[in-house]
Amino acid sequence: MYLVTVCGNLLIILAIFSDPHLHVPMYFFLANLSFSDICFTSTTIPKMLVNIQTQSQAISYAGCITQMYFFTFFIGLEILLLTVMAYDRFVAICHPLHYMVIMNPWLCVQLTLLCWIIDVLNALLQNLLVLRLSFCTHVEIPHFFCELNQVVQLACSDTFLNDFIMYFTTVLLGGGPLSGILYSYFKITSSICAISSAQGKYKAFSTCLSHLLTISLFFGTGLGVYLSASAAPSSASTAAASVMYTVVTPMLNPFIYSLRNTDMKRALKRLLLPK
Repeated sequence: MYLVTVCGNLLIILAIFSDPHLHVPMYFFLANLSFSDICFTSTTIPKMLVNIQTQSQAISYAGCITQMYFFTFFIGLEILLLTVMAYDRFVAICHPLHYMVIMNPWLCVQLTLLCWIIDVLNALLQNLLVLRLSFCTHVEIPHFFCELNQVVQLACSDTFLNDFIMYFTTVLLGGGPLSGILYSYFKITSSICAISSAQGKYKAFSTCLSHLLTISLFFGTGLGVYLSASAAPSSASTAAASVMYTVVTPMLNPFIYSLRNTDMKRALKRLLLPK
């Protein structure tokens, strides 16, 4: 599954950069999402595979902090990139005549850089707050990777500030983008309903379908993990459910974006079967 995730997303990136027809905002953001997917899974799965192979579940303090930083960073980057992609679809469908003026290359680069900067600062803040905590000599994390919430719960010192900042940023960087995505698709649905021809409605809806599937998978599995964990706490079930959004969703994204997308299929065919 890890190899499929890496190879699939790498093919998407290569296809987008090799085909001039795909040098448009939608595919620029998709290339960034694919890169984020590769890094997102690479923060947890290789270490897990090493643990399985060596029959050792040990991780150093420095290794745990590093893994936690990159996991926090890339999960936030996924959320913000999906939000930017929703805005891109909103402009494309609700303001088609002004699309290329609004979504100019400079704005696309600015939006992407903003996503990276916000997540670098958020992950850095969370990790610096963890560094101030004291832990017992032998700590067992009930998960297959160092997740921020799980690590903070095992601290021997007061974690009030950590918990407050963690939940505040979750609401701000999770609830905010989700609200933006829902608002974008509310406006998109209104615009699609206003289209008179059935063919026009189908064409407009098909451009959003891949993105909608990705959002549903990512947010649905992520929320499902934390809601089920809070309702019936179990380290085994939480770890198993976490695989859905850390492994399965990034693995499915290349298939979602390529199987129903004619331009993407054409670019992949040119890349894999050059004349």
